[in-house]
Amino acid sequence: MVLPLVFAIVSNQIIVNTAEGKTYFDTDQIESNRVGMVLGTAKYRAKGGINLYFKYRIDAVVELYNSGKIAFVLVSGDNSTQYYNEPEAFKEELVKRGIPAEKIFLDYAGFRTLDSVVRAKKIFGQVKLTIISQKFHNERAIYLAEKNGIDAIGFNAKDVSKSYGFKTAVREYFARSKAVIDCFFGVNPKFLGEPITIK
Repeated sequence: MVLPLVFAIVSNQIIVNTAEGKTYFDTDQIESNRVGMVLGTAKYRAKGGINLYFKYRIDAVVELYNSGKIAFVLVSGDNSTQYYNEPEAFKEELVKRGIPAEKIFLDYAGFRTLDSVVRAKKIFGQVKLTIISQKFHNERAIYLAEKNGIDAIGFNAKDVSKSYGFKTAVREYFARSKAVIDCFFGVNPKFLGEPITIK
């Protein structure tokens, strides 16, 4: 029991250190990148009602796009069944908020953060990009990006309250251990495929 806990603590610190100075809350401070990749999540909570992680990520993408800090949006999320489609849900909301549909590209095989990050490079040809999610998620994604030869920064969406995000926070702590292990062993995404050009 002790060793996994120690490894989780060390992994967490490695990821925090890697992402230090690379995440931003202010569009005035973040540099421009051609592509911003938003990491998917469900639109609705299992208990009902809008998922605040989804809402706040949408807000962050719109803010970043409207400030001219990204020109294209890559939405990467889970579309594992015909009844569950994170990328389409994000695109629908982003178009409603004024982002042109032709500026939005969808990655339907972003089943987890590693898949999203690696596919951004191997499928969508991105070696420099802005990742959009909550700060804790951006930190892990930046670590994965760096380990896979991508120059990434993060734009932080508004976070949720501690009570709202308690389970997510616990999962994140151990997801960081998995990220370190995956990078050590060179784990690849579940699916790759033909290249897609963002233009």
